[in-house]
Amino acid sequence: QVEVVESGGGLVQAGDSLRLSCTASGRAANGRTFENFDMGWFRQAPGKEREFVAGIKWSDGSIYYADSVKGRFTISRDNAKNTAYLQMNALKPEDTAVYYCAATWTPAAGWVGTTPEAYDLWGQGTQVIVSS
Repeated sequence: QVEVVESGGGLVQAGDSLRLSCTASGRAANGRTFENFDMGWFRQAPGKEREFVAGIKWSDGSIYYADSVKGRFTISRDNAKNTAYLQMNALKPEDTAVYYCAATWTPAAGWVGTTPEAYDLWGQGTQVIVSS
């Protein structure tokens, strides 16, 4: 059984940085573990739908970002620690949201999943508030 847990959110000022962490522990029903999971970050602001932020594939490390965060956010993973990271720089008030980490052990071949349906398990979310 897999568990996904995020951490690292908080209250910051515009222009500041934060690093979110996501640990995915355990073994999936198909026998896969973190090193074989695609990982994704999503966010949801009040009154808005959950939106894709960034994703990273296990197979070749391919990465994809939403246009709104490209150049400011960096996703990475450390398989030895079963952890994915989201480094967020130059934060803006519009980045305020609950950030969710998601894992899939049944990833599509060839591309990073950018929709919630592409992922098998979600964390509980961590709040990020950026003040102006």
